[in-house]
Amino acid sequence: MKNPEAGCCPPGRNSHVREEALYFKEQFGKSRIQEEMIYIPGGSFRMGAEDRESFLQDGEGPVREVTVDPFLIDPVAVTNESFCEFVRQTGYITDAEQFGWSFVFHLLVSDRTAETVTGSVPQAPWWLAVPGADWRHPEGPDSGIDNRMNHPAVHVSYRDALAYCNWAGKRLPTEAEWEFAARGGLESKKYPWGDELMPDGKHECNIWQGEFPLNNTASDGFTGTAPVQSYSPNGYGLYNMSGNVWEWCSDWFTERRAGNQNPGGPEKGMAKVTKGGSYLCHDSYCNRYRVAARSSNTPDSSTGNTGFRCVADPAQNRLASDAGI
Repeated sequence: MKNPEAGCCPPGRNSHVREEALYFKEQFGKSRIQEEMIYIPGGSFRMGAEDRESFLQDGEGPVREVTVDPFLIDPVAVTNESFCEFVRQTGYITDAEQFGWSFVFHLLVSDRTAETVTGSVPQAPWWLAVPGADWRHPEGPDSGIDNRMNHPAVHVSYRDALAYCNWAGKRLPTEAEWEFAARGGLESKKYPWGDELMPDGKHECNIWQGEFPLNNTASDGFTGTAPVQSYSPNGYGLYNMSGNVWEWCSDWFTERRAGNQNPGGPEKGMAKVTKGGSYLCHDSYCNRYRVAARSSNTPDSSTGNTGFRCVADPAQNRLASDAGI
């Protein structure tokens, strides 16, 4: 039986954030709008889900007609390589580094690091609070990213993602923009490629294979994160919109969603929306790798399965191009 409270949904630091504080208003450098961003034409689509697989308590339904304006989106999640460049230029210190710990899935922690764990999540004991876990050390201080530069940056909080966007001259997507892009032009399908999880027996995303949370057969090729261009892109040319890592959106999370024209969520809240699921999602616990599925976390929280991708407005891109940036 599915447990809607468990699975791969990332745990939070139990912060209580009521208002949107612009933690990083500072522009760290000139606009870095990149030519490889993909133009999404905008339009109307049926957002959400209300079938037997959806979690209505998450606010997936009711299905409603939503319209979004055109925007640009990165074809992949922000990589370790890109995040490294951001940190190199700005000296930025992430929330995980400032707190001194972050959440790591238990099977990814070495025996030596396991001895230093300071606690776990009562409702999800497979999430361990690991001292020294951060974007440079995804599984703890004895791990690294030298051979994972093309993997998504993880242990990135919402606040960290916002700082990166400010530096890059981009922004985080609204939930509506994210879902519109993830659907790749398809109407009311479960996944970015259609309704069948494994068409012709082929893996299309990086999720849990085996018995969660004790045995991951990795039949899809990965036990943790996968390179950002793994699997086939969707109809818009976007990679890994299902599985791999949860991705931050700009909306505050609410179970009752309103607005049909470029909705952006409520003005206040305690947690930010995350979309897409991760390498820990499994149908037996948390099939939130469907495009309509959603989760949330507090803005200062970080985990080994949460990253982000950026969007920008077409007018902003033109201004950057005209300025020779």
